[in-house]
This record gives sequence, structure tokens and C-alpha cells, in this order.
Amino acid sequence: MRERAVTTSPEPATRRIPVRGLTLHVTEAGPADGPLTVLLHGFPETCRSWKRQIGPLAAAGLHVVAPDQRGYGESSRPEGVSAYHLDRLADDVIGLSDALGSDRLRLVGHDWGGLVAWQVAARFPERIDRLAILNAPHPDVFGAYARRHPSQALRSFYVGFFQLPGLPEALLRAGDCAALKRALTASSRPGTFGPDDLAAYAATWRRPGAITAMLNWYRALRLPRDPAPGPIRPPVLVLWGERDTALERGLAVESLRLCAQGSVRYFPQATHWLQHEEPEAVNAALIGFLAA
Repeated sequence: MRERAVTTSPEPATRRIPVRGLTLHVTEAGPADGPLTVLLHGFPETCRSWKRQIGPLAAAGLHVVAPDQRGYGESSRPEGVSAYHLDRLADDVIGLSDALGSDRLRLVGHDWGGLVAWQVAARFPERIDRLAILNAPHPDVFGAYARRHPSQALRSFYVGFFQLPGLPEALLRAGDCAALKRALTASSRPGTFGPDDLAAYAATWRRPGAITAMLNWYRALRLPRDPAPGPIRPPVLVLWGERDTALERGLAVESLRLCAQGSVRYFPQATHWLQHEEPEAVNAALIGFLAA
């Protein structure tokens, strides 16, 4: 592995990092000799998802790196559904760690970033010190849970719609990405996403091929994937906003059943967008867990 850089800016800075044939755009902060801590965003955000976490985690001594995941923001957008297989997304995280010269990391994921984080911990447990998940189920429990709970299947109807060719892209692009903006504002507490947030996200969604790449994460769910070989071995902390309109609380319980050592903290007043709505409490929980 490459030797790690000697210094890292105490203030968040951005750079582009080659990772296994792709380029990932990252926001980075904190001491370079601190524990590498990678923050993975979900749909339809970018590393901006963690704007309220990067500084406090870095101030706690963690070397924080928040990438735009493949297909998002300023990172590479490979073509084809297979490029977004969950295993490829997990490989990106390990490749990023390798590029930064670290053989171990602490991992935080929200939404789709949480699914990727679960998959990394399942496939590469020897590389993960600690795993924190925000409102994201273990990928091996979601399908079975939805089949047993019709209410969850109804909440997830959009996943089926996203499998259609062309039509979802047209809908999500219409009116300067009005549907995507509405997906954020309608499912969060009032004021969670301000005009600056929506404008910044819309600028990334308008990039050529961006919406198709984002949808290909969902389309790749139909591709064959081996289940986790065993329980998640690293320590796991799950943080869950109970007013999530897309994911039921029971998914957190089912996910913890697949952990060798895990705990959950519920936020009764928070929605799916937990880190935006309860930043102080989320930051305190993450720092207590990750910086231990």
C-alpha cells in the first residue's frame, strides 16, 4: 500500500483520487494520522450529505473522507447496470482505502451508502474496525422482510418503477429535477433541505448520464449476488430515524440479527434524513462510537 500523506487540512478540502480505474471526488478533513473514517452517502445525494458531520468528526481526531460514490457528483460514471453491482460498490470503498494507504478503516453509511457499508463489512471484515449505519437495512434482510410485511413492500414501490427503461429518467429530469427535489423535501422535516441544498444537488443531477447512473444502483439489485458468508464481525452501531417514510423500523431489528455485536439507537422525531435533522445527536453518537 502507498504511504499515507503526512498532513491533511484541518478544514474540509476536496480532491480527486484514482481508484481501480475510476476517479472518486472526495471531501477530506482531519489529521492524516487519525483513524481513516469513510462516510458513504445515499440516493439522491452526494458527499454534501455529510456537511454537518465532516467537521465535528475531524475535530474529534478522525481522518474523514466522504466520497461522491460512483455515478454521483464529480466522480466517474461508468456505463451499464452491471457497473453498479453491490460488490463493485463495496470494492470502491476498499480501493479508496488502499489509495489512501490505510489497511483498516471505520465506515459510516446512510441509505444506499449504508447498504454498501454493510456489504463491505460482510466481504472484508478484516479491513473494518467499526461500522455505523444510518437508516439502511442489511442487504440480505430487505427482500424477505418486504415479503413478510406488505406495508414495507408498498413503501418500496418506487424500486420497481426504477427498473423501467427510460421512463424514470424522463420523470426525474422534468421541471429541473422537480421530482427529486420533492422526494427530499416531502420526506423530511420542514426546512431540512434549503434552497442552497436543492440547487447544489440539482446541479449534479443535470450532469450528463447522472440520473441514469443513480438509477442503475437500483437496477443492479436484480443481478445475482452471494449472501453474506456469516455474521457481520466488526462492532456495529445503527442509528434510525423512526419517521422514515421509505424504510420501517423493523428493518433495523432484522439487520442487527446478522451482527456478532451490534446496537441500535432510535430517533423518534427524525425521518430518513437523520444526519441532517439531528446533527448534534448524530455527531455525538458517531464520535462516541468511532473515536473510542
